Amino acid sequence: MLNTYTMRDHDMPEELRFLLHSHPRDTWEAHPGFKEKTRHWLGAHQMFRRVAERVRRDTEAVLNKDIALGDYVGRLSYFGGNLIGNLHGHHGWEDHSYFPELSAADPRFDTGLDLLEKDHADLDVVLEDMTQKANRVIKLATLDEGQAHEEANAVLPAAEAIEAFLKRHLSDEEELAVPIILHHRLRG
Repeated sequence: MLNTYTMRDHDMPEELRFLLHSHPRDTWEAHPGFKEKTRHWLGAHQMFRRVAERVRRDTEAVLNKDIALGDYVGRLSYFGGNLIGNLHGHHGWEDHSYFPELSAADPRFDTGLDLLEKDHADLDVVLEDMTQKANRVIKLATLDEGQAHEEANAVLPAAEAIEAFLKRHLSDEEELAVPIILHHRLRG
């Protein structure tokens, strides 16, 4: 669970939600500054949430013997690999392109950025741990099914941590960034 990893487990401080009251989440799509680029960014976040949930549920299913190990290994390889690779790419793009744009538009973003960048560094640790544990299960599946099944027990806490982390982090990121985008009419 989260206590196995060093990750922030509390919401973003209220003072960092400085434009959220002017631009609440339920008004974003109707705002004239809400453009396709922002919709795609939020869509990527939704995809990450769904895939993280899928990896966790599949791991629970193999541990409960609701799916065969071979099916699980295929799913873990495909969905786990895509989740990890795409999260690294997405966060790299945010850190090097997207967040600097928001910071230049509104310097108040910088305080929240410090928190988000720390989150990204913490998530990298969990993703690396998940990669090692998942790869071990995948390799063992052809060598020793019993041991591979046992090793899936180690994948579950990492999958749970990624899912919980994304639920909190992505919401915080969205509630900091989208109001700035709307307020300053960015990403058009």
